[in-house]
Amino acid sequence: MRGRTRALSGLLAAVLSLFVGACGTWPGSGGTADDGLRILVPNTPGGGYDTTARTVARVLEETGSASDMEVFNLPGAGGTVGLQRTVDERGNGRLALQMGLGVLGAAHVQGAKVTIARTTPIARLIEEPEAVVVRKDAPYRTLTDLVAGWRENPGGVTVGGGSSLGGPDHLLPMALAGAVGIQPKKVRYAAYDGGGGDLLPALLDGRVDFATSGIGEFLDQIAAGQLRVLAVTSDRPVAALPRVPTLKAAGIDLVFDNWRGIVAPPGISSADRERWIRVLTALHTSRQWKAELTRHGWTDAFATGGAFATYLARQDKAVAELVGHLGLD
Repeated sequence: MRGRTRALSGLLAAVLSLFVGACGTWPGSGGTADDGLRILVPNTPGGGYDTTARTVARVLEETGSASDMEVFNLPGAGGTVGLQRTVDERGNGRLALQMGLGVLGAAHVQGAKVTIARTTPIARLIEEPEAVVVRKDAPYRTLTDLVAGWRENPGGVTVGGGSSLGGPDHLLPMALAGAVGIQPKKVRYAAYDGGGGDLLPALLDGRVDFATSGIGEFLDQIAAGQLRVLAVTSDRPVAALPRVPTLKAAGIDLVFDNWRGIVAPPGISSADRERWIRVLTALHTSRQWKAELTRHGWTDAFATGGAFATYLARQDKAVAELVGHLGLD
């Protein structure tokens, strides 16, 4: 299992980069390229995709790199409803989909009619480690305590995640279970739409015993003392949570990183694609965006164009293999 764990780390670790900017005129518009852009979020408000998209839009507006940005939510089927909508908007150069590892996994688990290969890759924005968290009055003081209780009664411990089956919050506890000697098929996983949305109340009121989601989903509640973080899944400690051990430091040979990026509908013009990239490059180079990376505990892992397209294809293949290995397809 250790070999599989290392393989998972290699498959899911992200090296993100993002190049974007704004100038020129969109076909058929009287304004500039950075006017009236829309970002579709494929889950409910408050989740990781939603937070990322709204942060992107706000920073672009604050820096004057874009205006009249619209972020709208279209949740359903683990993000595949939003993916289908994006593919259906063929040729629409003003629309983009906020997506990431979860959309890839959901597409394979749900047997979606469309895959990420049908979209136009624009940019990978961030990488974010996951966190293993419990409420403040939970009986688990450390990760060792949690693992001991989980091993003793796998079916009696419920883990919640802010993604559907195949998403990062689901794949992480499956991988973690395997790394500590628990059969992944015995994991009792409860899916919620968005870590900062539906998952948080479920964790706070005891419907789940522990949760796995991006660290940015829980920072406010951690700071308020409502939640306790047992571990982060990155290779190194996270600056936003400097006293929290990594899984490796806790003796578990597993590294797991989520990532988020932006894709556009198929069939957009090369000019539209390059304008999206220039807008996001302006975002990436701004001091305001750098401050948001620190505030949310995100890692800047910026890539665009062919580099992102190659990365996306590798991730899609890796996730398909992992989903098959776990028997989720």
